[in-house]
Amino acid sequence: MSQSERPSPSHVAASGTDASSGTAPGLLSRRRLLQSSAVLSAAALVGVPRAQAEWEPSLRYPDANIEVLDPAFLDYRLFNASIERLATGFRWLEGPVWFGDGRYLIASDIANNRLIRWDEVTGEAATFRSPSNYSNGNTRDHRGRLITCEGSIGRRVTRTEYNGQITVLADQYQGKPFNSPNDVVCTRNGDIWFTDPPFQLGNNYEGRVVEQELPAALYRIDAETGEVTQLLNDIAGPNGLGFSADESRFFLVEGRAKPNRILWEFSHQDGELSGKTKRIEAQNHGAIDGFAIDVHGNIWAGWGSSGAVDGDPEALDGVRVFDPTGKAIGHIHLPERCANVCFGGAMGNRLFMASSHSLYSLFVNSQGVGFDLG
Repeated sequence: MSQSERPSPSHVAASGTDASSGTAPGLLSRRRLLQSSAVLSAAALVGVPRAQAEWEPSLRYPDANIEVLDPAFLDYRLFNASIERLATGFRWLEGPVWFGDGRYLIASDIANNRLIRWDEVTGEAATFRSPSNYSNGNTRDHRGRLITCEGSIGRRVTRTEYNGQITVLADQYQGKPFNSPNDVVCTRNGDIWFTDPPFQLGNNYEGRVVEQELPAALYRIDAETGEVTQLLNDIAGPNGLGFSADESRFFLVEGRAKPNRILWEFSHQDGELSGKTKRIEAQNHGAIDGFAIDVHGNIWAGWGSSGAVDGDPEALDGVRVFDPTGKAIGHIHLPERCANVCFGGAMGNRLFMASSHSLYSLFVNSQGVGFDLG
């Protein structure tokens, strides 16, 4: 394997680091944020806008930034849990995935072309792999290995082996390269599903400008044969995806639907989809992105402004929670747009929120699918 295909050390190289913490500029831990909260200034966080730099956790319970839109949300809100900012200084954070066996989280800092690792024990964030081929979505397979969508350069789906080497699972369909693999999920039988919109092909910020050769589509990689099957190619900008707890239902975000983004629900059986029901539509210039599903069937969706001139980012940014029928029941307000979320922690009841510049978390009274320990 080339050097670029091997994980870098779990801490940032000494050059350009803060000697007191081993953390690169802009990757400040929650501990350091709390220590300096009284004197925090924008200058202390490299490249972070003042609004983000001046954010402080709420000291009052319940946290006023956790909005109850329907009384049903009270079943999942913990009265004495508040939003925590764990690390900041990123450019566009995406694809969080929890590794409970190591008590750490991996996420993609796309525009910085790196994977980052946040450690629950130390509270520190550091570079896990750089370059990452502008990685985007991440998940774990049925054997616990890291699966990554490389959104540009490689334009492929890879697996990180236990020894750190990289295995390419898929990089083309019918002889043509993928666009920019975006989000990914693994089913219980080991199949890997991923979306392939053209989002990272059009600029040199989140990747490289290249020609699109395939339609935007949803794919499945067969666990036994490695065969790649195109399942859908009529979704405008397929984005976040996920399954219900029993895998009988499949959910997919149409990221370029007009006039609003839509979360579609399909029936799933033996790797095939049928039916198509609109479950959620992001009204008022909202932008649904990646999401996670809990054991009660609720959808915890990364949320924010679509970028429309008439949008209201301050009101929209954060995580919006929907019940199984698609009714909005809660909103976790953040000072920046949230791209994607995952559940983790020892009991699977900690919601991690990968947002534009920062990683946040919130303990909730539920567990993510796959964390039902009871």
